[in-house]
Amino acid sequence: MKGGCLCGAVRYEARKAPIYSGFCHCRDCQRVTGTGHSCYMIFSRADVEVAGELCAYEKLAENGNVTIRYFCPTCGSQIFSSGADRWTVYAGTLDDMSLFEPSNAVFTRSRPHWDRLAVGLEEYETLPG
Repeated sequence: MKGGCLCGAVRYEARKAPIYSGFCHCRDCQRVTGTGHSCYMIFSRADVEVAGELCAYEKLAENGNVTIRYFCPTCGSQIFSSGADRWTVYAGTLDDMSLFEPSNAVFTRSRPHWDRLAVGLEEYETLPG
């Protein structure tokens, strides 16, 4: 899976399939995307190669963990966020978005009434256990 930012200054390649993927309706994802949810894929950091400069924004997430969001300093596209050993890659940055296969929807308790998913996925009010 290959992708990058709007201007092309940041590129990535994931060498394995995502560990899991889906839609996140948390307020942080809503604010950063400007819509009702983000489309995410979780990879091991070791499976993603990144080329280009990234800027970072660190914040305490709803679950109490620190999350770092990475974006292109030129065009502002958010490409990744991270935990200790994983990359969250945002599906809108894929070169071929047909490769995105969501498996669930998380933080649905924050989903706005106008953002309803048409696909039949497992839904969780917070993160699944």
